[in-house]
Amino acid sequence: MTDDDPVATLIGRARRAQAEYATWTQERVDATVAAAGWAIIEPERNRRLAEQAVRDSGMGTVEDKESKNHRKTLGLLRDLQGVRTVGVIADDRTRGITEIARPVGVVAALTPSTNPAATPANKLINALKGGNAIILAPSPKGASTCALLLDFVHAELMKVGAPVDLVQQLPPPGSRAMLARLMGQADLVVATGSRNNVKAAYESGKPAFGVGAGNVAAIVLPAADPAATAARVAKSKTFDHATSCSSENSLIVVEAAWEPLLAALRSEGGVLATPAEKASLGKALFPDGRLSPRLIARPATEIARLAGLVRAAYQGCRFILVSEEGVGPQFPFSGEKLSPVLTVYRVPDFDAAIAQVQRLYDYQGKGHSVGVHGASAAQQLRLGLELPVCRVIVDQVHCYAVGGSFANGLPFSLSMGCGTWGGNSFSDNLNYRHFLNITRIVRPIPERMPSVEDIFGHYWRLFGK
Repeated sequence: MTDDDPVATLIGRARRAQAEYATWTQERVDATVAAAGWAIIEPERNRRLAEQAVRDSGMGTVEDKESKNHRKTLGLLRDLQGVRTVGVIADDRTRGITEIARPVGVVAALTPSTNPAATPANKLINALKGGNAIILAPSPKGASTCALLLDFVHAELMKVGAPVDLVQQLPPPGSRAMLARLMGQADLVVATGSRNNVKAAYESGKPAFGVGAGNVAAIVLPAADPAATAARVAKSKTFDHATSCSSENSLIVVEAAWEPLLAALRSEGGVLATPAEKASLGKALFPDGRLSPRLIARPATEIARLAGLVRAAYQGCRFILVSEEGVGPQFPFSGEKLSPVLTVYRVPDFDAAIAQVQRLYDYQGKGHSVGVHGASAAQQLRLGLELPVCRVIVDQVHCYAVGGSFANGLPFSLSMGCGTWGGNSFSDNLNYRHFLNITRIVRPIPERMPSVEDIFGHYWRLFGK
């Protein structure tokens, strides 16, 4: 490594800025967080970021990216409002433990091209809330949008007197070697995006949070209102042309709900492909058995045109439905599609629906989440007890709900941990607590030592000594 190594320079600047920032009061930290939030929420800047994201990545829509930038950041700021992350954050006299929040230091954050403004904003705001510096490593298609975001963030940081080197970016075009050096010199790595990036984060030798693969399935039961369910699914599947890993990829429909739901989905702009159309769509969407990058997050009408689907119904369709029975590599529609293409499975009952979701997740998407519409409390509980998922989303717009919503209690985030099922070290939504170290002062309290009988008495009564 040479003295003019750009990664070493970035790290050095970040450490100097963070050393100063770590001495700030909660009030000054919160002002810095608000500054970073306003950098993306301010309407004119938000619009510019959304336009650049779509122009440079070729994915999604300007309006939906604007909405995502606004909602995700506003929700995150709501979650952080009034939360203490400086000094003493808890004092439990009964247990004799005082908790003190401490920064993790310098964070390396890998971010995807699908959300080139919202994801970096979420990570840098969480990092700043914890008293940290952060260096962003965006995907190549997201680098220009990330750079524009940082221009806006730096302008706001200067207003509150915060060091601009608290938030930096790996200079484009970057390289795997530069990224490896960045991760190796940072104190914490957070990775959202491709499986290769997550794997690299875990292999960096530094503590890392990475996310799992998405391939969300949702179950529709006969008790579900077909119109309301179809509206939720359509909104989730078409938002930003399905760039989100939290958009449904498969619907598992119980027999009695099948015809009413299909009719409602058609009313929402869905078109069910014929077997011949399905074959043509499969060739366009999965050439050589892999998802085509040129069709990711493109409008359904464009996908239909490129696939040679000429029926009049496709001219104004919002999403394409594909009926499927199989699961696995030989059935590519059973995997993640990152486009407004939705696979539908028809099953006889709830037990079969659970089994079908299990098959899908054994193939792809284990750990992320499952949706359900029209389920009883007992059925909802079964999903949480039996399926390898970290979230069961009940009667909601899935791509909104998973990452936090104003109508549920999950933290606002664009990075969802998938637990050990998804190869991750955490199972909740990435949030500010993941960017903190906690020091605990432990004081003596009155001793509470149980007798051997207190511990084993019930066991002895059942099984003997």
